[in-house]
Amino acid sequence: MQKKSPSLFNLAVIVGALGYFVDVYDLLLFSIVRIPSLKSLGISQEEIDKTDILNIQMIGLLIGGIIWGILGDKKGRLRVLFASIILYSLGSIANGFVHTVGQYAVVRFITGLGLAGELGAGITLVSEIMPREKRGLATSLVAGIGLSGAVFAYFINVAFRSNPEGWRTCYFIGGGLGFLLLLLRVGILESGMYKSIEQSAVRKGDFHLLFTNGRRLKKYLTAILIALPNWYVIGILITFSNKFASIMKVQDPVDPGKGIMVAYAAISIGDVLIGFISQWVKSRKISLWIFHIIAVIGVIWFFLLQGATSTTVYWVCVVLGFGTGFWAMFVTMAAEQFGTNIRATVATTVPNMARGSLALVALLFKSLIPSQGYFKAGWITGIIVFAIAFVSLAITEETYGKELNYIEPL
Repeated sequence: MQKKSPSLFNLAVIVGALGYFVDVYDLLLFSIVRIPSLKSLGISQEEIDKTDILNIQMIGLLIGGIIWGILGDKKGRLRVLFASIILYSLGSIANGFVHTVGQYAVVRFITGLGLAGELGAGITLVSEIMPREKRGLATSLVAGIGLSGAVFAYFINVAFRSNPEGWRTCYFIGGGLGFLLLLLRVGILESGMYKSIEQSAVRKGDFHLLFTNGRRLKKYLTAILIALPNWYVIGILITFSNKFASIMKVQDPVDPGKGIMVAYAAISIGDVLIGFISQWVKSRKISLWIFHIIAVIGVIWFFLLQGATSTTVYWVCVVLGFGTGFWAMFVTMAAEQFGTNIRATVATTVPNMARGSLALVALLFKSLIPSQGYFKAGWITGIIVFAIAFVSLAITEETYGKELNYIEPL
C-alpha cells in the first residue's frame, strides 16, 4: 500500500507556525514597548537613548542560533523546537517581573537565546517530513502565520498601553501562549531523515564543516546575504520612518509602530503567497527575484514621498513589507542546500545571522550620515544592500524539488 502523503496542515506545520507566531510576537513586542517599559522603570529619555538592550538581545540571538543549530543536528529537531519554546516562554514571563535596566538586559539576552532556535528547528523539521512538492508551501505557511505575531503584538500593546505597567501584561501573555503551545507537542514525530542517522557515526552538527570547504562556505554566506533587504527595510526605513517623513515634509505625523504593524501584516501575506508562486513557477530563485524587485519598487516609492500624507507612507510600508515577505523561502532554500547532518545548524544560524546583519547595515547607514545627510545616507545604504543581495541570489543554486535525504561529506 502506498504511504499517504502528509497533509499541508499536519501537526508539525501547525506547531511550527504557532511557535514562530509566539517567537515574532515576543521579538517585536520588545521593540514596541521598549520606551514605555523603560520609562516605567524610572529611566529618562536621555538614558533610554543610551541603553543597549536591543543589541544585547541580538547577541543572544546570534549565540543561540549557533547553539540551537548544533543541538538540532546532534540531539534532534523536535527536542530543540520545544526546548527553545520553553526557554523563550520563561524569558517572556521573566520580562514582566524586571525592575532594573540590568535585569531587563539579562532577561532579554536569555530570551534572545530561546528565540534563536524555534524557526530553524521548525523549518528543518517541516522540510524533512513533507514531500518535495509540498515543502515550499508548508514552510511558507509556517512563516506566514508566524509573522502575523507582530500584528498581534501591536494590538495587544494597544489594549494595555493606557496602564503604565501594561507592558508587563503583554509579556505575560506571550509567555502563556508559549506554554499553551507545548500542549500540542503530543503526537509530533521526529524527522525520519534525522532518525536514520541519529545513532550513526556520521559527523553531525559540526559548525566547522561550513568553513572547511569553499563551496559550502559560499552557499552559507549567500544564503545569509539574500535576506539583507529585509532588515534594511524594517530596521532602517520603517523603524525610522518618522524621521524620514519629517525630512520629506510628510503632511501628518508618522507612527513607526503602525508602520511596522502594517508591514508585518503584508510580510505574512507575502510569505504565504511566495510558496504558491514558487510552486507555480517551479523555482525558488524566480520567486525570490519577483519579491526582491517588488521591494526595490517600494524603496524607490519611499524616497519619493515628499509632501505626501501619512496614509501614503503606511501604504508604502505595506508594499515594502510584501516585497520582503520571503523569509520562509530564504530559510527553506538555506535548509535545502545542505545535508541532513548539518541542516538544522544551517537553518537555525542563517536567519539569526541575517537578523544580526541589521547591526552592520545600521553601522553603514550611520557612518554615511555625517557626509551625506540622513536622507541620502538612507538610499545609498539601500543601493549597497540590494546590490549585495542581488549578486548573492544570482550565484545561489536552485533548490526546488531537491532530494534532501543525503549527508554532507567531510
